[in-house]
Amino acid sequence: MAPKPKEKPKAAASPSQPPPPIEDLFTSLNRHIQRSEFTQAVKVANQVLSVAPGDEDAIRCEVVALIKADKIEEALSAIQSSHKVSFDFSFYKAYCLYRQNKLDEALEVLGKQDKTQPSMLLESQILYRLGKMDACVDICRNLQKAKIDSLEINLVAGLISAGRASEVQGTLDAIKTKATSSFELAYNIACSLIAGNKLKDAEKLLLTARRIGQETLTEENLADDDIEIELAPIAVQLAYVHQLLGQTQEAAGAYTDIVNRNLADEPSLAVAVNNLIAVKGPKEISDSLRKLDRLKEKDSQKFELARAIDMKLSPKQKETIYANRVLLLLHANKMDQARELVAVLPEMFPDNVMPLLLQAAVLVRENKAGKAEEMLGQFAERFPEKSKIILLARAQVAAAAGHPQIAADSLAKVPDIQHMPATVATLVALKERAGDINGAAAVLDSAIKWWKTAMTEGDQLSVITREAASFKLRHGKEEEAAHLYEELVKSNGNIEALVGLITTVAHANVEKAEAYEKQLKSLPGLKGVDVDALEKTSGAKPVDGASRAGLAEAQEDGKTKEKSKKKRKRKPRYPKGFDPANPGPPPDPERWLPKRERSSYRPKRKDKRAAQVRGSQGAVVRDKNEPNASATNSNTSNSKSNQATSSKGVSQSAEPSRPQSKSSRKKSRK
Repeated sequence: MAPKPKEKPKAAASPSQPPPPIEDLFTSLNRHIQRSEFTQAVKVANQVLSVAPGDEDAIRCEVVALIKADKIEEALSAIQSSHKVSFDFSFYKAYCLYRQNKLDEALEVLGKQDKTQPSMLLESQILYRLGKMDACVDICRNLQKAKIDSLEINLVAGLISAGRASEVQGTLDAIKTKATSSFELAYNIACSLIAGNKLKDAEKLLLTARRIGQETLTEENLADDDIEIELAPIAVQLAYVHQLLGQTQEAAGAYTDIVNRNLADEPSLAVAVNNLIAVKGPKEISDSLRKLDRLKEKDSQKFELARAIDMKLSPKQKETIYANRVLLLLHANKMDQARELVAVLPEMFPDNVMPLLLQAAVLVRENKAGKAEEMLGQFAERFPEKSKIILLARAQVAAAAGHPQIAADSLAKVPDIQHMPATVATLVALKERAGDINGAAAVLDSAIKWWKTAMTEGDQLSVITREAASFKLRHGKEEEAAHLYEELVKSNGNIEALVGLITTVAHANVEKAEAYEKQLKSLPGLKGVDVDALEKTSGAKPVDGASRAGLAEAQEDGKTKEKSKKKRKRKPRYPKGFDPANPGPPPDPERWLPKRERSSYRPKRKDKRAAQVRGSQGAVVRDKNEPNASATNSNTSNSKSNQATSSKGVSQSAEPSRPQSKSSRKKSRK
């Protein structure tokens, strides 16, 4: 047995090297920060803290470097561990919470801090993300005197999102800023033009913004792909303008290109996918659902927007994406998934009515219209300030379900549209269908009364009055109809109203009808007609049945003669090489039938002797002529293999082309 090798003596531990001077560490820290080497800056800051624990400058450098390196959780941990330091890290904590999309907590932390320019700017960003646009605009206006760079971009974005796009131009004039000062500002102003329905002007400004952006980013030495990602919002907005202009094919092509190239930031990609689905509508539902699946969390079984998309989209945009998802599921008849998604939407959007409308749509699809009507009615009673769209939806559901009285009651609870002609016509039709004639007449009378006192231009009053008179005449209320016709005649001298008045009054008072009849102008060309003589004439004599039949036969004979004259005999055309004198045997009348269906078909008989095998299973019978037999078998097998190969080649050549793969199909996005 070999002897064990002797263990080498361990080297003596070297004395620990002294840390570098703190001045050198801060010099290295400053150099890493200037070079944007934030990971190295964090390491050096930790070295400083190991030498001088609790150093405020080192902690601040560490927190800022972690934020710059997108390590938000570590930055929060560093802030929490520095509670013994006198420096106030509230602003940095609020910013970290903002980056984590914990907006309410971030706003609460900022509320405990003094109002400074950075804190006010961060507060405006948080309010914008929360959808509180008016408060965001107020803070931006208060910061105008501070001359903060790019503040006008945030101000214009807040005005547009707050529905105050009309104030954008006045704001630019007040701060003396041109729309083309930056491509971001040009983009925001183009959005305000879209809100004002100035689509052509918006298209021109978006093209200008794209040109300015390309020039600016090229000067900053950005790569082509990075430039395309930065300008993706402009490309999506241009496609949206084309969609609004009715150029759906061009818009769909632009959306498809953006989605397929995948060179866009997360919000722009999500908007492109959504808009493409809106352009397609109910077509290609499976493809649209697959495109929406690209926007959800990869590890989630349910449809939930990815965190990067959820943080950067506005609440309205997220609500639209979820609503389109539910509608696609309804079109695809995937009721379980639609029901599951609709159940979580009220928690995600508690202040909006869209989740309730989607729940009603699911119930209607399940043939539960009565339950949908009840749910919508209860919500309208609890939240009257949000009841308008709910009541309109309830009226639509009830009308489609054959409940006209419920539909009419729902419409009647929306006071600001009662006088509109479309609402009046709908209410009258619903009440008439429900058998409430007096209620329908009351709706017409109320509308006439409103339009009489309204100081507006147009013929709405005459239109509603004429329809009311026709309705009352149709339902046996001649006196009220005559009164309405008389008002129309006195107000504008309408000929149609005069004719209706004469027709109505003639039922009760002929003399009054004749008096009104004199106001009708005589028709041109009827002055020389003697009406009395015309009435005394016997008129045209009817033709009896026999003569009528003879006349019909004569007409038919004349038509047949004309047809026979028009016919012309033509020589028959024979195939090339065919002799009509010697036509040969007639063709087989069954030549178009498959061989198995012809009367002359005889199936081939199988050789039963070849199937006879003697001996146990698997036994091999050897004959005397074994070499010849093997040669024969090999030839036979070769011929069979050749036949198989040739048949396989035929089958492959006749195989239809495969459909394109999923990756090669064009993909498309509202």
